Amino acid sequence: MVERSGDWLAQAKRDLENAKYESSGQYYEWACFLSQQAAEKAVKAVYQKTGAEAFGHSVAGLLARLPPFSEETDKEKKSELVALAKELDKAYILARYPNGHPEGAPFNVYTEAEANRSIEYAGRIVRYCEDKLSSV
Repeated sequence: MVERSGDWLAQAKRDLENAKYESSGQYYEWACFLSQQAAEKAVKAVYQKTGAEAFGHSVAGLLARLPPFSEETDKEKKSELVALAKELDKAYILARYPNGHPEGAPFNVYTEAEANRSIEYAGRIVRYCEDKLSSV
């Protein structure tokens, strides 16, 4: 299998930039979804680089199952990011489909504050993964 972690990370960064763009246009549901996608792709880049198999779309699950790194502080950092990823994971389906909410289309449900949080959380996860990629 060809190692393509650089491609996964590059797309993660582009998705994060697109999330910011969507948020600036008040497409908050798409900003949240793209933030989830950016984080997912960044984590999958680390899996690619380490030769591990990434399964699923849950950023929290993927982060939690990442192969361990040597630094003791990494365990703490990863635990913190897993908590942030749980919020991102909620946007994987709910930000795209109207039947995910009791009423209203996703664009009526998501807010600027949620979009900003999602972008921030995804950015932290992308930077973490980028650091890991540079040390593997």
